[in-house]
Amino acid sequence: MRELLVERGVVDDDVDRQIGADASRSWQQGARLVSRAWVDPAYRQRLLTDAKAAARELDVDADAIKEFVVLENTEEVHHLVVCTLCSCYPRAVLGDPPAWYKSEAYRSRAVREPAAVLAEFGWEPPEQMRIVVVDSSADRRFMVLPRRPRGSEGMSEADLRGLVTRNSLIGVGEPRPVADA
Repeated sequence: MRELLVERGVVDDDVDRQIGADASRSWQQGARLVSRAWVDPAYRQRLLTDAKAAARELDVDADAIKEFVVLENTEEVHHLVVCTLCSCYPRAVLGDPPAWYKSEAYRSRAVREPAAVLAEFGWEPPEQMRIVVVDSSADRRFMVLPRRPRGSEGMSEADLRGLVTRNSLIGVGEPRPVADA
């Protein structure tokens, strides 16, 4: 069908290329960035200071995002990403957002009661952990660098990639535990 549309001039080559690029985007690109950051401290630092340039190093094109920021979760701080106005999301890196991300319920409750929202996604942060809710906008999009799972030392970058989940890249969950990989 696509070839026919291009052949008949309904869709030109530029539009066809863009459709192909959009279809290839998924949260797995974000998982590649995270797994590299977990094994390469210098790359991790570059990802946190200039996410677009670090993404380019792995052939992930984040240039369509005006400002792309990666926030690191630690033992003390957990980031939760939301867009309170609409559904701004780093599609160029993570593909299409999940349906719930765009819902009014998620957008309002994530700000008012982030711990309850996290619990509904199946993860309860330790009491001493501070939850920081970050609000994406048309100009600034966020991705979370989740904490590396305990027991993953010695795992390859490819195996680590299998621990990353879409939810961990948004901050509504953690990566898979090593036993679940």
